Amino acid sequence: IIISGTRRKGAALRKRRTVGVMAAAMAVSEAWPELELAERERRRELLLTGPGLEERVKAAGGRLPPRLFTLPLLHYLEVSGCGSLRAPGPGLAQGLPQLHSLVLRRNALGPGLSPELGPLPALRVLDLSGNALETLPPGEGLGPAEPPGLPQLQSLNLSGNRLRELPADLARCAPRLQSLNLTGNCLDSFPAELFRPGALPLLSELAAADNCLRELSPDIAHLASLKTLDLSNNQLTEIPAELADCPKLKEINFRGNRLRDKRLEKMVGGCQTKSILEYLRAGGRGGRSKGRQEGSEKEDRKKKRDRKQRRESGEGEEEVADSARLMLKVLHVSENPTPLTVRVSPEVRDVRPYIVGAVVRGMDLQPGNALRRFLNSQTKLHDDLCEKRTAATIATHDLQAVRGPLLYAARPPEDLKIVPLGRKEAKAKELVRQLQLEAEEQRKQKKRQSVSGLHRYLHLLDGKENYPCLVDAEGDVISFPPITNSEKTKIKRTTCSVFLEVTSATSLQLCKDIMDSLVLKMAELNKSTSENKEEDMLSGTETDASHGLSDPNLNPRAGKDGQCPLVVEQVRVVDLEGSLKVVYPSKADLVTLPPYVTVVR
Repeated sequence: IIISGTRRKGAALRKRRTVGVMAAAMAVSEAWPELELAERERRRELLLTGPGLEERVKAAGGRLPPRLFTLPLLHYLEVSGCGSLRAPGPGLAQGLPQLHSLVLRRNALGPGLSPELGPLPALRVLDLSGNALETLPPGEGLGPAEPPGLPQLQSLNLSGNRLRELPADLARCAPRLQSLNLTGNCLDSFPAELFRPGALPLLSELAAADNCLRELSPDIAHLASLKTLDLSNNQLTEIPAELADCPKLKEINFRGNRLRDKRLEKMVGGCQTKSILEYLRAGGRGGRSKGRQEGSEKEDRKKKRDRKQRRESGEGEEEVADSARLMLKVLHVSENPTPLTVRVSPEVRDVRPYIVGAVVRGMDLQPGNALRRFLNSQTKLHDDLCEKRTAATIATHDLQAVRGPLLYAARPPEDLKIVPLGRKEAKAKELVRQLQLEAEEQRKQKKRQSVSGLHRYLHLLDGKENYPCLVDAEGDVISFPPITNSEKTKIKRTTCSVFLEVTSATSLQLCKDIMDSLVLKMAELNKSTSENKEEDMLSGTETDASHGLSDPNLNPRAGKDGQCPLVVEQVRVVDLEGSLKVVYPSKADLVTLPPYVTVVR
């Protein structure tokens, strides 16, 4: 009898346990329907984002649910915009062996990664930008160094964190790294191991702008594949001459550093990479004889004294690296006979409430690849500052085709019509459905790891009853953020005046910051285009130049010092009653620009 009773109790206990496990499984299923769907459809990619994600992650202890790590077919995983995600959680490396891309942007990861991410033998793309990482020591970092924890990693994005130092074994952990983005951290140096011979033979892009770097090692010359180097806005005082030994280097940016060599500082602000590298190559290591070098130094000191005297007497105020400066002229609404205005409908409050606009005149997109460079810079801003359009969206329009005043409104998907870029007119509902079908078709292709193009942004419209849109005075929708612009206002090579808009669902200040970056980028591109154009024209008139003849009107839009300042016209955003909501650029905008930019208000 005792034995029989014990068996009955054991059976009852096992039954309760089974019921408990089933209840827990059902709870997980209800909380994470995406995981069940991905498992059922054997999906190779998974995106977790949206307003409900933060509470679910918080309930899971600030980590990703263990159920996620039972999807071994995943190639692409993205979890973004979750302020409660502090660590990925154990089991990622063991449960996702085929993962090719891991995107954990705009979360709260940090100060380290515990446990460490690797080994992930198939991982090619790792994006940890916009988190709170401070250090990545062994055991709390990217993965082991021996054997390499990330042997196939090609792209690593650590921008927008709080990193004070890089792991010394980074090159051994990811020996096939091609792109490394460290922008916006607190780094004061690079580890010596990063630049040792053969450490990163494939690294072609290194970005570490907006840090606290004080020194750049001459050993950077060992990066044999380096093509792009951005160390702007740091605390560098010298650029090693050995940098010119990088055989494939095509683009460098050292703006915003206080270099001891003032001539080099001017060149950095306005000259092309080739000229800067030639200067380093010639003057850095015995390119001039010792006597000539000393004579040149004496001459430089004399010029410096003369400049100081002129400044003290008030005569030399205009002599501040004019050739290296970028000029922006702000045109106030009161000075503009035909200012553009954007009226905002109250319906956008629940969809995408923030918008900032500006008009830029004076762009030259006709020479060479100027238009392509302009569009590429917009794409780069979308990927970086706009965080893949999840934080904000940029739209650029040919001002000549814009009919103001404009209305920023929200409409039901079945009522919103637009002629998207490169497509025929469609209702927003039909366009989104078509893009969803295209995205699904892409997923079915065996060689596709993730969707591309407009398809990447469809999830931003999930659950929206109304879609945001910008409508011109003729009733045409010219913008459907964050998806597409209209063919009507498409930027062309002949475009010289551009209407810019930045919209966001999160922050007005973010819109302004991104607009600052966009205007600055346009000024840099325009100056570069102007310089290239002048060089081509000068080379075509080489005979005249050799006889001392020159044409001061090579660029009819240039000022007396050769500048081609862009004019930035203020755009007012008002409510339907005409009350001002925001104006850009205001006195508080375009103020935190690099020292080589002059804003005339």
